Amino acid sequence: MRVLFVDDNAMNRKVVQGMLGAADVSMVDAESAEIGLELIAADHFDLILMDLRMPGMDGLAAIRAIRARDDAKARLPIIVVTADNAPDIRSRALAAGADDLLHKPVQM
Repeated sequence: MRVLFVDDNAMNRKVVQGMLGAADVSMVDAESAEIGLELIAADHFDLILMDLRMPGMDGLAAIRAIRARDDAKARLPIIVVTADNAPDIRSRALAAGADDLLHKPVQM
């Protein structure tokens, strides 16, 4: 399994990479939504983990851009990984096209 994790925080990427590596899952990381979209266009992934709050394009806009694609990549499973605890964050993420949401800190 190949996972793309999009998060602007290097420590978050390192922690998740360690967890996924322990589960024998291959992870590619991107430090911005823009880089994440470029990687999706150029490579194959089985799952996308997407942070919401990033400089430049935020995670919700990136999810909408993925869902707007006209190929099979538009249907990639996307799980939001966020520290945002706003009461409506889950409904906003799902409305943008996310499949599920996990709150940070993520546990194995």
